[in-house]
Amino acid sequence: MKVMKFGGTSVGSPQRMHALINLINDGEPKIVVLSAMSGTTNALVDISQALYRKENDKAGELIGTLYAKYQGVVDELYATEVSKQKAAELIATHFDYLQSFTRDLFTINEERAVLAQGELISTALFQFLLEEKGIPSVLLPALNFMRLNENSEPDMAYISENLKLELSKYPASELFITQGYISRNDFGEIDNLKRGGSDYTATIVGAAISADEIQIWTDIDGMHNNDPRIVNKTFPIAKLTFDEAAELAYFGAKILHPTCILPAKDQNIPVRLLNTMQPEATGTLISSENQAEGFRAVAAKDGITAINIKSGRMLMAYGFLRAVFEVFERYRKPIDMITTSEVAVSVTIDNTDELENIVEELKEFGTVNVDTDLSIVSIVGLFPAGKPGYAGAIFDSLRDIPVRMISYGGSENNISILVDTRLKKETLMTLNEGLFELE
Repeated sequence: MKVMKFGGTSVGSPQRMHALINLINDGEPKIVVLSAMSGTTNALVDISQALYRKENDKAGELIGTLYAKYQGVVDELYATEVSKQKAAELIATHFDYLQSFTRDLFTINEERAVLAQGELISTALFQFLLEEKGIPSVLLPALNFMRLNENSEPDMAYISENLKLELSKYPASELFITQGYISRNDFGEIDNLKRGGSDYTATIVGAAISADEIQIWTDIDGMHNNDPRIVNKTFPIAKLTFDEAAELAYFGAKILHPTCILPAKDQNIPVRLLNTMQPEATGTLISSENQAEGFRAVAAKDGITAINIKSGRMLMAYGFLRAVFEVFERYRKPIDMITTSEVAVSVTIDNTDELENIVEELKEFGTVNVDTDLSIVSIVGLFPAGKPGYAGAIFDSLRDIPVRMISYGGSENNISILVDTRLKKETLMTLNEGLFELE
């Protein structure tokens, strides 16, 4: 069985939903994971923010605007009055539910329920379309099997057991539709996998059923060797390893959710990135297959803050780094890059919540300096330890770019540098020219 995930643009209009049917209706068993229609989650976030601010009239207007959009979708999506009536009643129920929050208390739990509405609506509308066209399918509610544990991580044992239970109810069915992004937490409340989490849902589902392949369908023809929004002459990468894809996703490649590779890697299930708008394109295959050494791609991650701690006490002192890292652990702040010298340590983080408190604690160890508006640029590929030439090619390309930090040697798949964000575009372009256009 395959798992196929389609993002917001793939279900973003009635035309796209009709085109989607041609991609999934091939007689092969599959689970189709759908995101909310494009723009819906952003609208639901705006509604939630208005409700938090107790701007209930504004929230009501935003809900009304989104409702009108969906009324137009329903009118255009279906051919029969019966289908239109069923869909109209469905969306009326969902938007009555949203309007109820303008008359009652609004908390984080209600916000998660609001954000779940996009996926619940898109999957129901698509299921009605399949029914209208006489295509046998089953709508599997993700809230019946997707659950997070107490650490907000997927509870894989629970998910696998309950998903298989849901599938066993329909032994003759081969096409299943379910929601991406949404789940329950360990208290049974509606929760989610954060923005972009539909990718994560697809790989979790694929791992839970030991799928033959997981397909992520978006509006771009696979993972590119550089950011096509910034750099000309990029090209899709035919094959990546799980580790290479994970590095690229974490360090800025927007086509994939950063955490979604791990479930597939754990079960050794290939992941294929494909383009809904160009289904004939080869895309990118991510697997455990060994790749030739060399440069594969470049990605950039913005919003980086660098913290430098300089202390004479660090000289020859064991335990110093442990004490520094414990500060970040207490504030639950992952570190992206780290460099050290005899008297200083520099780290980068991408979340500045509690930054002031972190800096105050770090001042116990020495002088602390903070730099903001930075970007991590990662060069990903296979760089065997002891093999010369790769670092030289990178730094030759960057000879006119001031580099703030370098991370090299921690992985055979990644060399990362830190630059001012204002130099990110120039950095990506020079690396593209130096590493790929001359190959």
